Amino acid sequence: MSNSNTLTARVRTLRHEAEGIISVELTPFGDTVFPPFEAGSHIDLHLPNGLVRSYSLLNSPTDQGRYVVGILRDRNGRGGSEYVHTQVRVGMQLTISRPRNNFFLDLTARHSVLVAGGIGITPVYCMFRQLLALGKSAQLIYCARSRQEAALVEELTGLEANVVYHFNDEKGAPPDLSHYLADQPSDTHFYCCGPTPMLDAFESTCERLGYPHAHIERFAAEQVPPSDEAQASYSVELARSGKTLKVEPGLNLLDVLLEAGCDIDYSCREGVCGSCETKVLEGDVDHRDGVLTKAERAANKSMMVCVSGCKSQRLVLNI
Repeated sequence: MSNSNTLTARVRTLRHEAEGIISVELTPFGDTVFPPFEAGSHIDLHLPNGLVRSYSLLNSPTDQGRYVVGILRDRNGRGGSEYVHTQVRVGMQLTISRPRNNFFLDLTARHSVLVAGGIGITPVYCMFRQLLALGKSAQLIYCARSRQEAALVEELTGLEANVVYHFNDEKGAPPDLSHYLADQPSDTHFYCCGPTPMLDAFESTCERLGYPHAHIERFAAEQVPPSDEAQASYSVELARSGKTLKVEPGLNLLDVLLEAGCDIDYSCREGVCGSCETKVLEGDVDHRDGVLTKAERAANKSMMVCVSGCKSQRLVLNI
């Protein structure tokens, strides 16, 4: 793994935020300096058990010298959140990545509607607070299974802002996004972070209602199978180094690049963190990530080399 974008942090505080959710406040360790970040950004935690997991920053981008993430304990996961909840302690030293942003907030929008599902509140809370601080028109729709499992409700209540809550146990049903998103101006920017079924419903609802400015952030990897046009083998030309590589059947593009000595930043290997995004100069990419939008995939200007493949015989990358 490339270490060019890692930082050394110390756990300053651990705080119970809701049932099954804690926040972790990180501060620089030693002479480390935390770079600034934008609303919607996330960092990777390189955990001592060898796992690397991405978590959204929930604190204000105006904060200097600290990052705060919110982490849901997923007992059905692969051990990342379980480790944080049971093994991480105040004072512990952790390696983290520099902040990255795949969930950009358009500060020029006339009106913004932000939708959060469960732990998806973490980036949305940061974005919402920034919009309010700038005097922008914004509404937050916060959905969770119950009020007890909803983090940051007390902080949101203190904002005295336009927040709509939907708790399944109180409403008796999951949220109907068609109802909550209807009758908005067409130039409104919509944002959603939450579980995959909510994101799918959000995207289809915005498309059906004719809203062109819909943005999502996935915190779980999509299982995207290769397309019918995906090539089992293809050549990869590296424009800057002049090398030509061959991706053989069953091989992963990232592994082929690393084996050839390419300096590629990567982390999740699941197409969800965005760290391995690479510029594409030629070729037809078989996109299998959860980062790029439909429009970005269609533009074919970049790809996540950890999961994506190729639908043409030749791929040219800016490496």
